[in-house]
Amino acid sequence: MIRPVLRAVGFNFRRIPAAFSGWQRFARDRDEFLGMPGADRLPRGRDLPMLAEFGESSGDLGAYFFQDLEVARWILTDQPQRHVDVGSRLDGFIGHLAVFREVDVLDIRPQPLPVPNVHFHQIDLTIELPMEWTACTDSLSCLHTIEHFGLGRYGDAVDPLGHLKGLEQLKRMVKPGGLFYLSTPIGPERVEFNAHRIFAASTVIEWFDDGWSIERFAVVDDASRLHSPVDWRSAEAANHFGCQAGTGILCARRTLP
Repeated sequence: MIRPVLRAVGFNFRRIPAAFSGWQRFARDRDEFLGMPGADRLPRGRDLPMLAEFGESSGDLGAYFFQDLEVARWILTDQPQRHVDVGSRLDGFIGHLAVFREVDVLDIRPQPLPVPNVHFHQIDLTIELPMEWTACTDSLSCLHTIEHFGLGRYGDAVDPLGHLKGLEQLKRMVKPGGLFYLSTPIGPERVEFNAHRIFAASTVIEWFDDGWSIERFAVVDDASRLHSPVDWRSAEAANHFGCQAGTGILCARRTLP
């Protein structure tokens, strides 16, 4: 009980040893800095100790990073007339798209500030789709979002079938001939309430059996390595491409009205 609550407010138990050793280095570096010529050229403000970043890498190159880059590259290549996104990261994938095109963004959560090239619409995709969003676009993305539908994490109603209902809503948004870019966790199937669901790779592929054709498939494995393209028809799909909690990324075309 205590650990999840502390984690929710940003407390990271794993960083405690690094913070203690970091304090020693911070104090040593501060004293050295203050004793050097030029240390008094700027007024001194309050100390803001950064204690756990010594020796860390220049950035977190995780699944979201590679997923966002890969799908943005696909969309840049495909050049759709209109692009609509549902629930993807504003401070990642949407930011990439907004550099080179306009994008309509639908999310159950509010958008904190206006963003150039981003047209925001606060909509709950777990309820009936408004008519104006039916067959509204030739290009739709939904990245690392479908696995949350119906778990209540983002203020939506709890529903064990929420992901399937949401998937049907998303499919209805794409015009015949249009493209749907989807990503979700893949591995042995399970629900890790209320964080997310993890789907078998074969399940994700089967979602597009009827009226759709998968054109691209990529995987970010458990070690955050991007594999693109991969053959979704291969025997590896039965083993989730070796993932326990990886990311499957696909682009499918709507082939039937």
